[in-house]
Amino acid sequence: MAPKTSEQNLEIREFKRKLIMDSACDLFANHGFFDTSISMIAKKAGISKGLIYNYFDSKEQLLKALVLEGLETFHENFDQNKDGILTREEFEFYISRYFSLLQENTKFWKLYFAIVIQPPVLELLDEELRKFGAPMIQTMSNFFKDNGYEDPPTELAFFSALLSGLAIKYLNAPEYFDLEKLKTKIFSIYQIKS
Repeated sequence: MAPKTSEQNLEIREFKRKLIMDSACDLFANHGFFDTSISMIAKKAGISKGLIYNYFDSKEQLLKALVLEGLETFHENFDQNKDGILTREEFEFYISRYFSLLQENTKFWKLYFAIVIQPPVLELLDEELRKFGAPMIQTMSNFFKDNGYEDPPTELAFFSALLSGLAIKYLNAPEYFDLEKLKTKIFSIYQIKS
């Protein structure tokens, strides 16, 4: 049998990393970060506990990697040209992608919303979440200001609560929430033509 090429080794390594992250995401979302052990993750992934440490130094590092990769995908869809100014088209695209991402990666979003309601876990990710959140909050606040909203901070709070609330409800009972109809409703609230 011929030795594996470096490309094959890289593919195997990426496959194992993804397997570990998927298993951890599922367990963290359903059992909580503190109630999930490295042993549980290894068992779910069907690998040895020691192998996990070849990829991640700790459970905290694994959590950070999960959240950062998930948020990176999410933020790629916000302010597409990255100029710090959100146009109406970018706002519409962001809302549409928000709902698509909920459907495409429900495991991650269950984890994310489980984290944000657990202050001790949230504290572990405070720096990373601020890095992603602060520019987004400023850009969105400017969008509401530039579009004539009387109280942009309150509008931003309402918009954020609306999307988060819909996401949480959808993740808990998707059969009761038609995301296309909800997206249309949000578009009508913000006077976007779909």
